[in-house]
Formats: sequence, C-alpha cells, structure tokens
Amino acid sequence: MPDEILLLVDGAVENRLELRFADLAALPASQQVPDVSRFHPKRQGDGVALEAILALARPRAKANYLTLHAGRDDFHVSVPLAAVRAEGIVVYHRAGEPLGIDQGGPIRDLAACHTDELDDCANVKYLSRIELSVRRGRDARPQNEEEHAKLHSPEGG
Repeated sequence: MPDEILLLVDGAVENRLELRFADLAALPASQQVPDVSRFHPKRQGDGVALEAILALARPRAKANYLTLHAGRDDFHVSVPLAAVRAEGIVVYHRAGEPLGIDQGGPIRDLAACHTDELDDCANVKYLSRIELSVRRGRDARPQNEEEHAKLHSPEGG
C-alpha cells in the first residue's frame, strides 16, 4: 500500500497531485497534525493540514468549492473552499501505519463541524479524491433529519 496512490487532487488546480503515503508523511512537521481526537473525540489517528495539500496543488483563483470523493462507498461532499480550507485535516495514519478500512481509511477527512455548510457528514471516510471547482460539485449528504439518522444507523452507514 505505501507505493499505491491514496489521494488524487485535481480540478481547478495548477498542479494535479497523486499522493502516496510517503508524500503525505514527507510534508513538513509544522503541517502534520498529531492526534485528531483532540478535535473530534470519536476519531483517531494523525493527519496533515488540508492547507498543506492545497499549497502543493495551487488552487486556481476561480476555485470556490472543494468536493471530497469517497470511491469505496460512492459518497461525496461539496463545501465552499473558504469554509474548510483553514480547518480541514486529512487523516492518513495511526501509529505510523495507514488507517485501516475499519477506521475509514486509508485516508479520511476531518473538517470543522456544525456550521451552515459543514456538519458531521462533511467528515468523509474512505477519501480518495479532492476536487476543486468553480461551482458546487456532487454532494450526497442527507437532505433531512430522517435521511441523516438513517445514514448513521448501524444498518445505513
């Protein structure tokens, strides 16, 4: 898995990225985020600041939205780039090993929660692609409380 591409960053960017575990681990220590449980008690692992990845990808000036794609379960979340840029974390390891599937890995996103645009469903497990765009992208989040409850039930998600 270390040589496998874990995360694609594309769309309205100057530099399309195909990131592997080693690429994320090589980002500066100042951009690494240890122990994400301090931000979200139910999440475990270590990550890297979304901003560090965006700095490498260089979003185009017209990029207004960030869409998180989970290839494993076909889940997608599109949020305004400004709402998540400074607070997003890409969680990619625990104790030096890629996150397991049971932890939402090999990569998952952790975003600021409970604002108008960001809720618990903006935290995407099985993250495989970050797409930047001018307009809102595909978004599979629940549209009402009943759909939300079903998604988080043991049978639904």
